[in-house]
Amino acid sequence: MAVIAVANQKGGVGKTATVLNLGAALAEVGEKVVLVDLDPQANLTTIAGVEEVELSTHDLLLSTEVELRDVTLMTPWENLALVPSESPLAAAEVQLSSARARQQRLAQKLQGLAEGTVVLIDTPPSLGFLTINALTAADQVLMPVQTSYLAMQGLRQLLRTIERVQERTNPDLRLLGLLLTMYDARTRHAQEVKQRLIEHFGDLVFDSVIPRTVAFDYATVAAEPLIHLRPRSPAAEAYRKLAKEVLKRA
Repeated sequence: MAVIAVANQKGGVGKTATVLNLGAALAEVGEKVVLVDLDPQANLTTIAGVEEVELSTHDLLLSTEVELRDVTLMTPWENLALVPSESPLAAAEVQLSSARARQQRLAQKLQGLAEGTVVLIDTPPSLGFLTINALTAADQVLMPVQTSYLAMQGLRQLLRTIERVQERTNPDLRLLGLLLTMYDARTRHAQEVKQRLIEHFGDLVFDSVIPRTVAFDYATVAAEPLIHLRPRSPAAEAYRKLAKEVLKRA
């Protein structure tokens, strides 16, 4: 089992689109994939086409009686399952603050998943207990980074958080790689940001680069992964390439 947290405390960098499309690309090549929506905004749940939720990650984290199988839903796409979220998850930040083993709740619930399963966790744009739970449960962190200088500045805080998690709750956690998103090769600014990241992080920067495209908006409206809606689009091909890189690294 490989557990990958897709994290960046900055919003709007493509975390949710990456979880859904990377998951779909992995499922397409035969991997068994479970997507975990750990964001109270529930955007992953919405764009995966789930309209009604009986049990969610809120119940999974806060109830000792709810197990992973109780909240896991099969999607219309083969090999791809979803653990949905809903807005009450926002209260979990407060509820977990005084709970026992509050940082290990998700890790405990993921135990027992079938060997060979790939788990992708969509995290909220913050570094609270929900993100800490994701990092504590994960083997690796994939960081989507929008190609802008402001987005680069947010990397330091997340890297410090990863170091604290390594020290306190998950010494085996490692950085899988940085994924450049919303990339516009026509602009010098995007090219410079890409070059600086490669100079600083080297091979940790994925070769795959996700281009900026309006096709993501259409996929959101259709509640379908882009790689299915526009299978031959440059962004879809980029996620298929990313899936190969992730399998090789993970």
